[in-house]
Amino acid sequence: MSKQVFPLNSPDISAFARALGRQLQAREAPPSHLEVMNMLARAAGYRNFQHLRAAHAAEARLDTPALVAVVDFRLVERALTQFDAAGRLLRWPSRRQIQQLCLWALWSRFPAGVSLHEREVNARLSAEHAFGDAALLRRDLCGLGLFTRSRDGSDYRRQELSPPPEARELIRRLRSREAG
Repeated sequence: MSKQVFPLNSPDISAFARALGRQLQAREAPPSHLEVMNMLARAAGYRNFQHLRAAHAAEARLDTPALVAVVDFRLVERALTQFDAAGRLLRWPSRRQIQQLCLWALWSRFPAGVSLHEREVNARLSAEHAFGDAALLRRDLCGLGLFTRSRDGSDYRRQELSPPPEARELIRRLRSREAG
């Protein structure tokens, strides 16, 4: 069995020594190896050695950096060419991947948790694009699952989803372009 190293920290060495001394005085016979490890862990504030080991394993899992999402910057670049300097969608792209990225960018401009009527959605979309087909954009937003819609069109709501990495990058770049 390989040895695992578990650092043991104590904010107060004096309190640590007193706690360890009390545990040793209560013993009639010398403690075993496991009993010493448990005593040390208890003196440091843990329930036992298993608790110390579990705490360090959890800390290691939490300190592990999250995987960085790989972004296809070529797709982001192609999607960016579909927008003008003010962030308006100039034309409807022919490639579906680019269309979806553009829909994510439009999705990000709608308020979360707000119910909108079809006319309000059309008005907002008309302000966000230059090719005059708000119905196409509205239907595709619903078709992609970015919006929910009631049967009669009286209630449109933005779905709270996590955009894919390319969409997040596109949204970030469009916002910085508009701010600059």
